[in-house]
Amino acid sequence: QVQLVESGGGLVQAGGSLRLSCAASGGTFSSYVMGWFRQAPGKEREFVATINWSGGSTVYTGSVKGRFTISRDNAKNTAYLQMNSLGPEDTAVYYCAAGRFFDGSDYKYNYWGQGTQVTVSS
Repeated sequence: QVQLVESGGGLVQAGGSLRLSCAASGGTFSSYVMGWFRQAPGKEREFVATINWSGGSTVYTGSVKGRFTISRDNAKNTAYLQMNSLGPEDTAVYYCAAGRFFDGSDYKYNYWGQGTQVTVSS
């Protein structure tokens, strides 16, 4: 059983940056694909980014390409999401997830964190 704990959310002004972290325990971190998803109020949860087991491959949803960077440190059992040039449209609860498939579909991820709130003011 893998436990995931996100941190790093908060309130930031438009144009600012935040770095989210996802600390994993209870499993072999390097054997899992890691993903970030988000859910805005009144909207469905959406895929943000994913990174493969070694960190050598990444995929982003179009709205965050060039602004967000997903990374991982397998020695620290931690995944990250660096978010730059934030806008109000990025306001959401951000979740990290672990799975076996390098895919953006949320149902392919087996383990989820509790989420961290990101609020971007205009």
